[in-house]
Amino acid sequence: MASAESLMFHRLAPYYDDLVGAKDYAYEVRVLESLARRLGPCQGRTWLDVACGTGRHLSFLRRHYAVTGVDVSPDMLRVARRRLPGTRLVLADMRTFRLGRTFDVVSCLFSAIGHLDSERDVGTTFANFARHLNPGGVVLVEPWIDPADFRPGYLHVLTQPGPSGTVVRMAFSSRRGHHSVVRYHYLIGKTGHGVRHFEEESIGLLVSRRRLVELMQRAGLTAQFRKVGLPSGRGLLVGVKPAPGRRRVARARP
Repeated sequence: MASAESLMFHRLAPYYDDLVGAKDYAYEVRVLESLARRLGPCQGRTWLDVACGTGRHLSFLRRHYAVTGVDVSPDMLRVARRRLPGTRLVLADMRTFRLGRTFDVVSCLFSAIGHLDSERDVGTTFANFARHLNPGGVVLVEPWIDPADFRPGYLHVLTQPGPSGTVVRMAFSSRRGHHSVVRYHYLIGKTGHGVRHFEEESIGLLVSRRRLVELMQRAGLTAQFRKVGLPSGRGLLVGVKPAPGRRRVARARP
């Protein structure tokens, strides 16, 4: 995966929850659980969250599911382990992890697949998700921005106050071929400690929704893209692993 992501997911891991403090994890989990129940096993009880980060989604999912998390960042998992004592959290790459078991639902949220380097990596990742899915199970993936919707030159500022200080992030976007390039500047102000400044360049893979569905289908899943998904507005990729001897699940309506 792209090494440019190391700043956000390593040095900034302690401030990550402050940066996304306005994100409504409880609402997102309700949407995801509803979709999983509708399309997957009616008695589904196991959930794998890939690129789980600091474990915020898992903290709600574990109320109704036996959960497992995977992430490539030891610093993010360090935060998640404090939040989720007793939960299995595995340090691994989404393309290559092997857990030795399967799940009723596999999710990969917050556009984490956009951090992969190529379409080949995306296909390998989807195949790995399918490998860890029970027959009849569901994969839920929140994609990165569609190439047609990406806006070079866009400037965005986020100011997020926290209990012990304030985090400010300013981002400027450009495009390099099939990749988005977002230059971030972070100001981390902590009461009694002053202000720290970080910079990073985040590279994202731009893949059309149609192509993502094709790659998911190649992984052996019945795939579709739903325009209506989570509050990010990026929709959801949904894949269902066919169950032997069972009628195919009806396609979800957008």
